[in-house]
Amino acid sequence: MDSARLLEAIIDTAIDGIITIDAGGEVESINPAALMLFGYDADEVIGNNISMLMPEPDRGRHDSYINNYKETGNKKIIGIGREVRGKKKDGTTFPFRLAVSEVFYQNKTIFTGFIHDLSKEKEAEDQLRKHTLELEEKVRHRTKDLITLVSELERAKADVSNSLEKEKELNQLKSRFVSMASHEFRTPLSSVQLSASLIDRYVQKPDLESVSKHTARIRSSVQLLNNILNDFLSLEKLEAGVVFVNNQRINLVHIGEEITEEMQMICKKNQHIVYQHTGLVADFVIDPHLIKSSIINLVSNAVKYSGEDTFIEFSTEISDNVCTIIVKDNGIGIPEEDQKNLFEPFFRAHNTGNIPGTGLGLNIVKRYVQLMDGKMEYYSAVNQGTMFKMTFKNNLV
Repeated sequence: MDSARLLEAIIDTAIDGIITIDAGGEVESINPAALMLFGYDADEVIGNNISMLMPEPDRGRHDSYINNYKETGNKKIIGIGREVRGKKKDGTTFPFRLAVSEVFYQNKTIFTGFIHDLSKEKEAEDQLRKHTLELEEKVRHRTKDLITLVSELERAKADVSNSLEKEKELNQLKSRFVSMASHEFRTPLSSVQLSASLIDRYVQKPDLESVSKHTARIRSSVQLLNNILNDFLSLEKLEAGVVFVNNQRINLVHIGEEITEEMQMICKKNQHIVYQHTGLVADFVIDPHLIKSSIINLVSNAVKYSGEDTFIEFSTEISDNVCTIIVKDNGIGIPEEDQKNLFEPFFRAHNTGNIPGTGLGLNIVKRYVQLMDGKMEYYSAVNQGTMFKMTFKNNLV
């Protein structure tokens, strides 16, 4: 096989398109791969200007490109190569990589274009871009769902661009929750187990005083577990959006006296709850379940964070269509640097030590108060006690 026939065979079987044009831009040859790309037959292309295979604006500018090169010798694509678009016979366009070489043959200049179709590469890039956008969207939705389930942080900003960082923070919060829940359940359960074992031993002696002591400890541990579960259940309902306000006409004094009697049973040695109502009116329209739960939570905290031989002041007042509820103690107080995070779920001040708690109570109370269109205020200082004040307006009947 001679060299000319070999070269022709190579060009005809090349997987990339190969087109040659003369110095005037007319097509002299085009191989089968190029014909397949553009959708033409050879006799439709050969002898015509190469610009027929170009969309605008390259179509109208192509001859000027050649003339400029002839006059200035400035190569914009020859020997360099670039990504361009071609126009098929049916009018559609497609991307390809074009490399142009200049050949001097039989006293004339010939330009050879090598065409590598980029359609599949571009399609793959588009698919990758699409999958990336879908993945980012899934991450945003997952982040939003996690925030909704875990804490009030789910109200955080829709304009935060770094969703991965946000997810990392949520995972840390989730770890805090798991650690806290594990600890808070393990402590009372261990106490119940130990007390039950000791009761068996004291019953055999018998030692009724020790039995009574440990049955009281079991009751206290069970109450603690019940409080933890109630906190989790309340948070779950709030996050699910299934907590609704059911306002009713209630006697606030009866509610206050009932709470005082119940909570006095969990008080420490010589710890007393002092309840007082101010005003001639005792009736008020409010949700009895939400207001009772809120008060019990605040009084429970006051008992827990105050020492023996102390008083806890609990007062209610109805005046001028305004209901005010105050719970005040003389306990350990809340450090000033912790007060900015006081109502965040699972947050506990650093001076609580081994005092049991979930860090959910105040978050739940605040959200209950907001649901009832109320206002919540507080004052606290280390070793000077804490005061919480809830105010509700315009519900008096």
